[in-house]
Amino acid sequence: MAPLAPKPRPGVLDIEAYVPGESHVAGGLPPVKLSSNETPLGPSPKAVAAFTAAGAALERYPDGQATALRQAIARRFGLKPDRIVCGAGSDELISLIAHAYLGPGDEGLFTEHGFLLYRIVVLAAGATPVVAPETNYRTDVDAILKRVTPRTRIVFLANPNNPTGTYLGIDEVRRLRAGLPGDVLLLLDAAYAEYVRRNDYEAGLELVATTENTVMTRTFSKIFGLAGLRIGWAYCPSAIADALNRIRGPFNLSAPSIAAGAAAMDDWAHIEASVRHNDEWLPWLTGEIEKLGLSVTPSVANFILVHFPPSAGRDAAACDAFLKARGIIVRRVAGYGLPGALRITIGTEAENRKVVDALKAFVGARA
Repeated sequence: MAPLAPKPRPGVLDIEAYVPGESHVAGGLPPVKLSSNETPLGPSPKAVAAFTAAGAALERYPDGQATALRQAIARRFGLKPDRIVCGAGSDELISLIAHAYLGPGDEGLFTEHGFLLYRIVVLAAGATPVVAPETNYRTDVDAILKRVTPRTRIVFLANPNNPTGTYLGIDEVRRLRAGLPGDVLLLLDAAYAEYVRRNDYEAGLELVATTENTVMTRTFSKIFGLAGLRIGWAYCPSAIADALNRIRGPFNLSAPSIAAGAAAMDDWAHIEASVRHNDEWLPWLTGEIEKLGLSVTPSVANFILVHFPPSAGRDAAACDAFLKARGIIVRRVAGYGLPGALRITIGTEAENRKVVDALKAFVGARA
C-alpha cells in the first residue's frame, strides 16, 4: 500500500505554472531582452540611491505598513493613504484579492487573452475560471456580462491588456461596472497605465473612489523600472483594504523596496522621460514591422503583438528561434491562446533597430 501523503486543495493541480519571459540565449551571447516589458531607461537614479541607503540597516524589520510608500503614492495621485495597500508586486495583491473573495463554488471571470495570472489565482482559491471571448483582441463588455452568473464573484480586467496592448475606454469600463451585480468585485489591473496616451482612458481611480466594489492595482515593475524589487499597490474601498490588510504578510515589502518605491514615485521627471521614449519608438517599431508585411495589433502600452502567417518556416515559432540565434529574446504567447504571435517590448533605440533588422532578415530569407 502506498504511504499516505498530503494532497493540495482541489484546483491546484489544474494550474499550469506561469512561465516568465526568457532572459538567456544559448552560446553566452549578451541578450537583447525584449520579453518582459521592462523599461529600457532603467530605474530612477533617486530610487537607486534610496535602495542603496536602505542597505545600511538591514538588521531592522521594515515598516509593516509601508507608510512612506503609501504616502508618496497618495501625494502623487491625490488619494487617501489608508485606502492604499502595498504588496510584493501587483501579482501578490491580485492573489490576495482572489484569496479573500473567492472559494469553492465561486467563479472568477476574465477575458480570452487576459493575463495568465488570473486563471492561476482563481484555481488556487478553489474557484472556477470563466473566460469571455474578445473581439479583434479587444475586451468585449457584452461578452463579459453574458457570462456573469449568480456564482460570479470577481471580474478581472487588464486595462491595457497584456499581451495584446489594447485598452477599454472609461465609458465602457463604467458600463461594465454598471452591468455587474453589486456583490461582484471588478478588479482593474492597470499595470501599463502610465504609458497610455488616450483621452478616453482612465486607470480606475475614479471608479474606486465612487463605488464600493471596484479595486485598481498598479505596479512598479514596468515604467518605474523596479521589477527586481517586486513592488505593487492597490487602491481599494475601505472595507476591501481592511480585508487585504488582514491576510497579507505583516512585512510583505522589504525596507529597500519601500524606500526605492517612494523615491521613484517622487521622481516624475524620470517617468515622463520614459513616456516620451515610448511615444517615439512605439509607433516607429509598429510602422517598420508593418512595412515587412506582418500584422501588428495597435498597442497603447510599451510592447506590441506581432502576428505571423501559419506556414512552416514563416510562423511565430520559427521567427522566435531565428531571433534567439541572433541574441534577441521576445515573448512567445501561445499560452495566451496566441500561437501565431510574438510580443515584443519597446527597447532602446539600438535594440529597436536591431530587432527590425533581424525581422527583415527573417522575412527576406523566407520570401
